[in-house]
Amino acid sequence: MAWRRYAWTTLPWRLAWVLLLALLPWWLGLPLLMALAAAALLLQHRLAPRHAMLIRAALYWGWAGWLLTLPRALGGGVVGWGAILLGALAGYTLLIGLDVWLQRDQRRASGTAASSDWPELARSPIGPSAQIIELQPPAWQPASGELPDPQGGTVQCSVEGCQFAGGERIEAPGAVGFAQACFSPHGRWFAACTPEQRTLALWDRQRERRHCLRGWHLCGWYREQPWLSRREGEMPLALHAVLGDDDKG
Repeated sequence: MAWRRYAWTTLPWRLAWVLLLALLPWWLGLPLLMALAAAALLLQHRLAPRHAMLIRAALYWGWAGWLLTLPRALGGGVVGWGAILLGALAGYTLLIGLDVWLQRDQRRASGTAASSDWPELARSPIGPSAQIIELQPPAWQPASGELPDPQGGTVQCSVEGCQFAGGERIEAPGAVGFAQACFSPHGRWFAACTPEQRTLALWDRQRERRHCLRGWHLCGWYREQPWLSRREGEMPLALHAVLGDDDKG
């Protein structure tokens, strides 16, 4: 809407400019247009962008008005109208070239600004930042007798299961029973496994969650979370990845 108001307010002035140059003698209108072109060239770095735009518009519209003086100067007829066509072709070609040349610095600046962003984009990391994960190996102990609890007290372990001081009990799966047991570094997790780690029992004491996993081995702890693998030498996975759970807590 603002552009339409601007077009309607400037259109009468442009038509008046065309009419003025059409009424002036050709030898008076041409020097006037040449003076405007010289001002656009010589004062291109001093003119405000709005003033430079007005001069370019005056050249485009003024050239059309000056062309209308040619039939009158040449006596009309085919020669006059042919001069209008040739003048329009040559004149507007020069005006377009002048316009492109005057805006060269603006395009160069925009191109330089765009190209200067590429080194920053090239140096910026792609994707999430990588981190080195160092697992703390589990401190397995035989699942027999008393085990010290990092959070206080002891745990009574036997083949049938493990009894905690607070009354909680982890039952061993099947008749084979537990062979080894351990805690995470700060005692949040308790882990116990059958011989050869065929079955692994995990207990999250903070969130009261228990897991019984078959065929998974406890590789170690990272940030108080268990990391598991299927067999020795494979890349370990976090427990939430093994369970297919988005909750990493």
